[in-house]
Amino acid sequence: MPYACNEDLPPRVREHLPPHAQDIFREAFNHAWHAYAEDGRREEIAFRVAWAAVKKQYEKIDGQWAAR
Repeated sequence: MPYACNEDLPPRVREHLPPHAQDIFREAFNHAWHAYAEDGRREEIAFRVAWAAVKKQYEKIDGQWAAR
């Protein structure tokens, strides 16, 4: 399901990503959710797309997400 705001994101995402990364995750997830509407695995695909989008601009350093 698409997320209307960052507060709706899963706890795993909200608790670990900085706010800007959460925005990136939410927007990428929502876009992929709609783009793969006909695919039975669209939730899995949307999560993969969202994490890939975050990893383009952020990296995990010593357990914390930081902008590249």
